[in-house]
Order: sequence, then C-alpha cells, then structure tokens
Amino acid sequence: MKKSRETIVMKTALITGGNRSIGLWTARELVREGFHVFIGSRTLQSGEEAVQKLHDEGLTAVEAVQLDVTDADSVAAARVTIGQKTDVLDVLINNAGISGDRPQTATEATIEKFTLVYNVNVLGVVRVTQAFLDLLKKSPAPRIVNVSSSVGSLTLHSDPSWQYYGNKPAVYASSKAAQNMYTIILASELRDTPFKVNAVDPGFTATDFTRYHGTGAVDIAAARVAKLALLGPDGPTGTFVSEENDPEHGLIPW
Repeated sequence: MKKSRETIVMKTALITGGNRSIGLWTARELVREGFHVFIGSRTLQSGEEAVQKLHDEGLTAVEAVQLDVTDADSVAAARVTIGQKTDVLDVLINNAGISGDRPQTATEATIEKFTLVYNVNVLGVVRVTQAFLDLLKKSPAPRIVNVSSSVGSLTLHSDPSWQYYGNKPAVYASSKAAQNMYTIILASELRDTPFKVNAVDPGFTATDFTRYHGTGAVDIAAARVAKLALLGPDGPTGTFVSEENDPEHGLIPW
C-alpha cells in the first residue's frame, strides 16, 4: 500500500536488517506500540516478504526500504525514500550485523575478513546514523539503539569467571567493541539534547545468526531491543544493556 507524507502521522522507526530474526520481531513490537516501521533490507524483495508476513498478522503500519548498510549510495537512496514519506524519524535501530565465518583467531584471521565484518558492524552503523541524523533531530524524543553483543565488552572478556570467557572471535568481538565505542561517543556528543543513545545485547538467541545454537527466544531478544526504543524522557543514555548477563540491573561494563 502506497504511503504519502500525509498518511504517516504516528511515530516512525527504521530498523536495519529488519527483514528477519530479531529485526523482524522488533518490528512487530514497535508496530504493536503504535509505530510506523520502515524495514531496511539488503534486497527489496526480502523486505517486502517480511512486510507481507506482518500484514498477514494484521500489522499494516510497516513498509520495506532497500538499504544495504555497506553501500553509501543505498543508504543515501533510503534516506531520500523515507524523507519523501515522513519529515521525522523517531527511532533508529542499527540492527544489521554479520558474525563472519569461523575460525576467527587473532593470529590467523585475514584482513579481508576484518574488512568485511567491520564494514557492516561498524562502518554500516556510522553510515546509517549520520545519514538519518537530520530526520532524528526533528523528533521530540529521538532514540538510537545499536544492537551489540556482550562479546564486545572488554571488561567481561578479561574476566575468567564470565560465562562466555572462552568464546573469543577476534573479528566479530572487536567489531562490536568498536561499535560500542562509537555508541559511547555518539551519546556524549548528543548528551545535551533529547536523544537517548544506547547499546543493547539481545542475548545469545536461537536465530539463523547463531545457526540456532542460541539459548534465548527471539521474541524476548526483540523485546529487549524495543525497550530501549521506547525509553521515556527520564531513561538512560550512553549505557550498555544486557539482561542476559545482568538480569537484576540490566547493565554491563564496556
């Protein structure tokens, strides 16, 4: 269904990699909360297939946008497309990410593998955030949620008692650590504005991303992501949230 600028009167959100797994479930959460959600996907076809699934469930305030976070032209085109439909973006969820193939040892992982993963997990976040910052600034309560991982925590990786201490994928873990640093600095730069900028670890979730080896449910993971998108004016900014690692307080060290 074609949308015009005038028809989108509700809050809006963009989810990169929103066509499957945690991204798609997060879209469900936000549509149910009254948002109009743009699902960003590398191919328009996969995005439209995801949108159809939601439409079949009666969730119609959603549409697909072709958005490859590794392609500056694609990001720019997505910004134009969304800008033609709304003057304001209330939520940006940088969800797109890749793990890279195993093994990922620090001594043998190739530069090509580092480049591939960093281009999505780090540079992709920067490209999309900078491209949509102008629309976000027009929101009275803009939220940026960077979907990270506890394996990006330097502190936890230095703690032999941590449950995932033995899991050290050099490429993926270091890319998430870099993404986390970008989150910290972005939150600091925007600290005197209505922005809330946070990183969230959805947990070790059973999805295609983990080859279904995860122990957590995808709907629970998505609810953790959506919670940060729905923060009120008194909510935190510049935090690293992981309910899996800290069920009581939900915060973990960088």
